[in-house]
Amino acid sequence: MSSSTTDPLLPLVKRVTDGVVGRQREVELLLAALAAGRHIVLEGPPGTGKSTLLRVVANELGCGFQFVEGNAELTPSRLAGHFDPSVVIAQGYRQEAFIPGPLATAMTDGSLLYIEELNRVPEETLNVLITVMSEGELNVPRAERIVASPGFRIVAAMNPFDATGTARISAAIYDRVCRLAVGYQDAPDEVQIVRGTLATGDVDETWLAKVVEVVRLTRTHPDVRVGSSVRGAIDTAAVAHQLAAIRDRSATDPVLGLDAAVVALSGRLRLRDGALRSSEDLISELWWSVFQRDEADDSGKAPAPTGAMAKPSLARNQDQSRAARLTTP
Repeated sequence: MSSSTTDPLLPLVKRVTDGVVGRQREVELLLAALAAGRHIVLEGPPGTGKSTLLRVVANELGCGFQFVEGNAELTPSRLAGHFDPSVVIAQGYRQEAFIPGPLATAMTDGSLLYIEELNRVPEETLNVLITVMSEGELNVPRAERIVASPGFRIVAAMNPFDATGTARISAAIYDRVCRLAVGYQDAPDEVQIVRGTLATGDVDETWLAKVVEVVRLTRTHPDVRVGSSVRGAIDTAAVAHQLAAIRDRSATDPVLGLDAAVVALSGRLRLRDGALRSSEDLISELWWSVFQRDEADDSGKAPAPTGAMAKPSLARNQDQSRAARLTTP
């Protein structure tokens, strides 16, 4: 590609990457696809900053931004537009009676149409997009044909198709879009994200890195089907600092931090079917594995934690009972 083609994008890439954390590659690919006139789907788990990325891009492009929340109630008329019943009754179907929806508005204005949770949208509504993406026009019965203005693009976000309440996207849609997989940022980037959201400027960097590590471990633990996004680390750190003021203790106190982590993470975790422990037990296990690791390295053995969350887990009790039955004559 010639420099005359790429040069105008370079300042834009710089401005967008300054507005998001750890997304250099994704920014470059997203802007390249949009500059090429393509529609694009961002696919990745919740909490990976898909919406944030697109809002920064739309702001830096200086174009309009139409937001649509994808759900089962998004009908074709809510997406494309509908006729005002009162005007239709009084004057019949006239162009003036048509109230444009976000799709028609984005096409007319030449702006971005952002559809969140694309794979929660009913199939009949998604079918409206097929002609729009292929031909750049929307045919509304009893209304004029709407032709997309330059700059109109559809950018959609979706969670992995096997998430609760999602469905597979048809091949007809995938054939008309580019797909960009968006994963979690690396640990230093997530630490930077959490630090940037905290109201207090007095943050222990080592403690914050450990909080992020605990959250990241929830994504790979064998007992967890769905782990926490970086929002779990943000909430843990924020709650811990407020709880520290209430208890007149340091936010870095591990027992206090564990209480904050349980509140922030227990509702976010989805354990695998058949798991013999609660999410609270699993969070406690991960928390102490990280926060007592340094003590274990120094002494060779980590001291047993104290406090309410230090009690044996349900799984451990059941394992001990099963072992006792097997060894009893």
